[in-house]
Amino acid sequence: MAETYDFLFKFLVIGSAGTGKSCLLHQFIENKSVKQDSNHTIGVEFGSRVVNVGGKTVKLQIWDTAGQERFRSVTRSYYRGAAGALLVYDITSRETYNSLAAWLTDARTLASPNIVVILCGNKKDLDPEREVTFLEASRFAQENVLMFLETSALTGENVEEAFLKCARTILNKIDSGELDPERMGSGIQYGDISLRQLRQPRSAQAVAPQPCGC
Repeated sequence: MAETYDFLFKFLVIGSAGTGKSCLLHQFIENKSVKQDSNHTIGVEFGSRVVNVGGKTVKLQIWDTAGQERFRSVTRSYYRGAAGALLVYDITSRETYNSLAAWLTDARTLASPNIVVILCGNKKDLDPEREVTFLEASRFAQENVLMFLETSALTGENVEEAFLKCARTILNKIDSGELDPERMGSGIQYGDISLRQLRQPRSAQAVAPQPCGC
């Protein structure tokens, strides 16, 4: 039986190699932890899941991109038309934190200036080895207008919340008119055709001709 949903959102998972991006994807899609030191993604990995957000059924189509520099030219082509992104760093690696600005610039330039991004400080379960403080990352998120959570792909802490928070923000922006699903490259598609008709502006709806008063 075909999946039914109200909206489809294209998501990216971006950040440096070794931050646990694929582990976050597997934890969210399969509710399964993967060893944090598993093999690096080659190119792009894909997964999808239908979730309920704010009374709407949303299919998240998630593209997990390789973090290694040699794959950047390949992975950048997947940025186009993304509605949301998880920007991931490893709390035990300052190097991955220091590269966040470059990843964010890529997302806003190649995907959309309106892309909804949540910053994820992954490997929260390795707190004793922490190199990046919660406060420091919070400041970075605030300065760059990002949502922020610390996650653990190993224990599952905040993983679901990260994806749902991002999806909830996109839905709110659709409701407020800030995001237009009809705009080319929005990263949003209607699953239910009746929603598209409901959301048509009044001006686009047929106006009954007025009787002539002459």
